[in-house]
Amino acid sequence: MPSAGDTMLREMMTIRKRVTKRVSSWDKTGGNRDMLWFEPGAKKVIADIKGAGIVKHLYITTIDPDPLQFRKVVIRMYWDGEQNPSVEVPFGDLFGTGFCIPTPFQSLAVTLNPGHDTRNSYGFNIYLPMPFSNGAVFEVENQSDLTFGGFWFHIDYDEEKSIPDDLGRFHCQWRRENPTEAVPREKSKGVNLTGDDNYVILDAEGTGNYVGFFLNVDNLQGGWYGEGDDMIFVDGEPFPPSYHGTGSEEIFGGGACPNYAYFGPYTGFHMVSQRDWGGKQSMFRFHVLDPVCFQKSIRVTLEHGHANDLANDYSSSSFWYQHEPHGAFPKLPPMKDRLPRFPEEFWPGYQLWLDAHKYLAEGHWPEGVALEERRMLRMVRAKFYAAFLDGKWREAHETAYFFCRTVEALFGKK
Repeated sequence: MPSAGDTMLREMMTIRKRVTKRVSSWDKTGGNRDMLWFEPGAKKVIADIKGAGIVKHLYITTIDPDPLQFRKVVIRMYWDGEQNPSVEVPFGDLFGTGFCIPTPFQSLAVTLNPGHDTRNSYGFNIYLPMPFSNGAVFEVENQSDLTFGGFWFHIDYDEEKSIPDDLGRFHCQWRRENPTEAVPREKSKGVNLTGDDNYVILDAEGTGNYVGFFLNVDNLQGGWYGEGDDMIFVDGEPFPPSYHGTGSEEIFGGGACPNYAYFGPYTGFHMVSQRDWGGKQSMFRFHVLDPVCFQKSIRVTLEHGHANDLANDYSSSSFWYQHEPHGAFPKLPPMKDRLPRFPEEFWPGYQLWLDAHKYLAEGHWPEGVALEERRMLRMVRAKFYAAFLDGKWREAHETAYFFCRTVEALFGKK
């Protein structure tokens, strides 16, 4: 049997009768404004591909976004003329940015690369193939009250005359339980012999392959949070499931209780906020070579603490392929219910930052503003981004306040 590496390398040298194409945000006038802008509340189809094909790579980058737009903006994908999307997920969570705090990492399925360190810019890449037989539609919706963009994208795909019947359609779904409901020890007696109270990552019906997920845990209770076992129930089987794990770190390929970040081709703890496991953590597992197959249904679950004894903020993005039609997704929570938890001291400064940017958006940097003044504003904005990414909430507040007052002084905002 050929190795994974041999299979990937062989694909490069195998000559096939197909056409490779790209849909992108390139400037159709021949200029250099190769980006899109999404006004508050705007919903746009960024690609409407006809016929049959397989998307091989999706790339997106942005510059100077509102940091929380990674959860305020939603991406949807539709295959073969379906009415209900097969992908509906907050923008950042599709690419492993679970708390609106981008943390670069590399894997075979999804990669997040750094960009300019003062512009909150990153390169979001997904390499999981996305087949379709009768059209593919990609849609972006800005549910925030601030303009989103610039937004650059590439969708690289192979155009096919037809695709094999055994290719499932790509799906991605976002869920959150904030917080999980802790089961008292007095009730559980320290054992879990049902899985009923587990956090649910995916609950799908049909025939397909489950291929992985991103998990985000905001550890509100402190201490090691990862004693929870994964339990995957296939085709309606009862407890115990035939796919039962031994703890959260094992899912992601780590040693006992990881307290620093790592990542690889298939697994990673790519965001570890504190060495004592407090705060925000993000991790991933991709079943590139070992998908979990199901014929009728699949229910992917995870204990939150041993026997579900912890109440923490859990969210996840699950990936799978299946034959259509797929079952109804849980309703995506309203924007405000998707936002990450931050300390109270963060929000007043963040609101000031938003107010200043709304004003700039209305005026689009009025004429007569000197280059040095623009540079100063960008420098202050960069300091806000840095404080936000580092979790320095008081510094973020103070920087946002200074930014807002500077905008008022420069542009005469009352």
